[in-house]
Amino acid sequence: MRLLRTLLPLLLAALLVGGLTACGGSDGAAVADAIEGGATVVDVRTPEEYAAGHVEGAVNIDVSASTFSDAIAALDPEAAYVVYCRSGSRAAAAQEAMEAAGFTDVLNGGGLTDMEDAGYPATS
Repeated sequence: MRLLRTLLPLLLAALLVGGLTACGGSDGAAVADAIEGGATVVDVRTPEEYAAGHVEGAVNIDVSASTFSDAIAALDPEAAYVVYCRSGSRAAAAQEAMEAAGFTDVLNGGGLTDMEDAGYPATS
């Protein structure tokens, strides 16, 4: 029992750190390589967030909208995509949904700040 009391907090901390890390995007170099290689940049935030500022050239497909599945069905599943949101969490959900739908090359760009740090400034 004493061992469990000692190990449980450590296990929970490890899971929390791992989970938070998973919400973040790929490294900036991978994002830049994908975009320079012709990947389509997809902003998965709401239209209101997109209007307030987005990566130049990004298309807006709101991952929380009921039309998300239909919107990605219109895309080429063999093409390369970089998805991003505000923090990387919705981008991770979009990446997972796209991969489940058969997309083979989807990269989580993280949040808008991560995209800016990778050299892709926001525009409105």
